[in-house]
Amino acid sequence: MAKKNSIYILGTGLSHNGSTCLLKDGRIVVAIEKERLTRIKHDGGNDHQTVQYCLNAAGITINDLTLVVQCANFEKDIDISKYMGKRFFPDNYQVPVVTISHHLAHAYSAIGTSPFEDSNVLIIDGCGSPIEQCDDMNGAKIHVPDSMAMIAEKDSYYRYQDGILKSLYKDFSEFKPPTGSNIHLPTTRHSIGGLYSLMSRYVFGNMNDVGKLMGLAPYGDRKAYTTPLFHLKEERVFVNEDAFSILNNASKGFEDFKRRFKYFADIAAWTQKEVEKAILYTIRSRLSFNYNSNLCYAGGVALNAVANARILKEGLVDSLYIQPAAADNGIAIGCAYYGWLKTLKKEKVTHNGSTYFGASYSEQKILNAIIGYEKTNRLNINYSIDKNAIVTAAKYLAEGKIIAWYQDGAEFGPRALGNRSILADPRLPSIQSFINKEIKFREDFRPFAPSVLKEDASKYFKYAYDSPYMILVDEVLEEHRKALAGITHNDNSARVQTVTATSNPKYYELISAFKKETGLPILLNTSFNKRGMPIVETPEEAISLFYETKLDVLVMGNIILNKN
Repeated sequence: MAKKNSIYILGTGLSHNGSTCLLKDGRIVVAIEKERLTRIKHDGGNDHQTVQYCLNAAGITINDLTLVVQCANFEKDIDISKYMGKRFFPDNYQVPVVTISHHLAHAYSAIGTSPFEDSNVLIIDGCGSPIEQCDDMNGAKIHVPDSMAMIAEKDSYYRYQDGILKSLYKDFSEFKPPTGSNIHLPTTRHSIGGLYSLMSRYVFGNMNDVGKLMGLAPYGDRKAYTTPLFHLKEERVFVNEDAFSILNNASKGFEDFKRRFKYFADIAAWTQKEVEKAILYTIRSRLSFNYNSNLCYAGGVALNAVANARILKEGLVDSLYIQPAAADNGIAIGCAYYGWLKTLKKEKVTHNGSTYFGASYSEQKILNAIIGYEKTNRLNINYSIDKNAIVTAAKYLAEGKIIAWYQDGAEFGPRALGNRSILADPRLPSIQSFINKEIKFREDFRPFAPSVLKEDASKYFKYAYDSPYMILVDEVLEEHRKALAGITHNDNSARVQTVTATSNPKYYELISAFKKETGLPILLNTSFNKRGMPIVETPEEAISLFYETKLDVLVMGNIILNKN
């Protein structure tokens, strides 16, 4: 039941990668991405299911809400009762509803979850709101192209100080209608994120495979193409459309991609190199305009872990906070914090750093899911309830078994951080290829991340960044590369997750137990899903995927399922 006099704010994002977040008295109670419920990657639009999920998880009704804050991509006058279908709210809903613009929502997602009380905030993504719908123009230096086309946000820069967000710099770009060619940005004309999406579509046939493109880049030659993809001038980034003439042989499918792997790897390397230049140029330009040693960073481009590491390596700021759900899935979090900090003018409540915002499933619900799967599939599941499940799981991992690890509430964002993970010993021969082929059912070049005890990170990684959200790339030290082949990428890099006893106690205990068994404080960690599938949310989904693949063991709370 709702606590008397508690303030509940619901934030909801209605664009692609839709999500909903619920704050209680300034703290996140629950948040969920729509794709986790509909099982459709990058799903968005109508928020009926995500709103219901959040209310159910908190044990409240819509009448307990104090405020609703919403955001879509290109609409400002959004009916609370319908958007791409009927929503969870009735036509005559009486709770105040606020609608905010896109980059403003991104900015508040970073402000609300960051450890800073004083920082600058940078947003770079594929495309934000049309200029006439922006709520954050006052006082900002603004660049607007002379065009009759629709003009939308490209990047935005803010200062957050004394509880107030002030807009400093906003760059806009126009939409350029397609000319019949497939080589055009799916966003505004000069978008860094849009260029990366274009290249993703060229290489893989899907504009949403940008993470995959970053993973392919180390297999390519950065010197194969020298034509600039951007013009960098006058503090701004412009896409060099003349370079598109090179792009005359797009992938015709997976078999074609495999056959011409080197060509597409070179395209990916070229793209990554040029995007890094554009990102760093933008950051340097904004910092020279108004410097702060603390920088918050969000928007889809902020998920580029290679570029993120360069921001730190080149010492552009002293402290960098990247919103873990930096893409549009984080919009709902920003909406909720906007309601708390701006609309209600409440003081910021320091966030504890967690991303584990999903609802937890009780042991009884897990048991019910097992019974249901047994009846539906007419089999007997080999399971046990083990109060020492963490120690047992560590022993299985030390024996070379591959484990699906399902604990408490799911992570919010694109990375599995130890609650919905597939885990293995990274020293196993051919472990990367086996998991890609037999469990994830995806391309064999795709890398896996290491989860390492934070206090041991410097023994294995060159820079040993504090990286709890797996959003920074580090370099595996030379003496460990051969032994840790399962998590060492083609260019000797690794997208590291550092784990502490406070960030995730169970996961920390598991890695510590594995270290006790083997001497190694690192686990190979990848998301608990397969190609084209969102990360599993429910016990039923976890059990089903366990039996679809060559996973050896599934650990759900203290319940262990074993195929042997």
